[in-house]
Amino acid sequence: MTLSRIIVFDLDGTLVDTAPDLVNALNYILVREGMPAVPMAAARNMIGAGVRKLIERGLEVDGRNASVADINRLTNDFIEYYSAHIADESRPFEGLETALDTLAAQGYRFAVCTNKLEWLSKLLLDRLDMTSRFAAICGGDTFGVSKPDPVILRQTVARAGADLNQAIMVGDAGPDVGVARRAGIPVIGVEFGYTDVPIAELNPDRLIGHYSELPAAVASLMENRQSA
Repeated sequence: MTLSRIIVFDLDGTLVDTAPDLVNALNYILVREGMPAVPMAAARNMIGAGVRKLIERGLEVDGRNASVADINRLTNDFIEYYSAHIADESRPFEGLETALDTLAAQGYRFAVCTNKLEWLSKLLLDRLDMTSRFAAICGGDTFGVSKPDPVILRQTVARAGADLNQAIMVGDAGPDVGVARRAGIPVIGVEFGYTDVPIAELNPDRLIGHYSELPAAVASLMENRQSA
């Protein structure tokens, strides 16, 4: 059986602009706990390391420390609220679906490798009518490890029935660049995502500022892989 070429995407800040709904859920929790809401511009770069870290970062803004039990409680409450509002304002980034159509016509498969919980990832993509585009959707709880551990990326590619030697990662932040490097595959960084360190400083193999640039970036990297 010939394994397919594949493009593996991060989710939050890469495929979908999820910040509005994530930050709204964070602020619901913070305000309920008697703390001020975090402005959207400041909160965007808190996203990407999972719900617990997002809540911890939100508490840190107000100088609050919380016990493990408190974080557990707030995490559960966040997920309950967020799951009910997961696609109120979240939308695919501009140009994404056209780029996927172009690459699918060239024979590429697609997968999602995210630190978001698997069931929340699938719920979001279901609500956006995008689930059928992906051969695998794997989250931070799917294999018991999260990015940048390379196991999650390798297993995502395997679950999608694709070839790691013909894989490319697309992401917006350090964990995405890190997981690609550790798994030995090239990585494309998107400049419109959520990261406290500018993606250019993380030295991805290619940078794109709009999804219209993705097919050319993929073609360039795949040509390099085949000639190496």
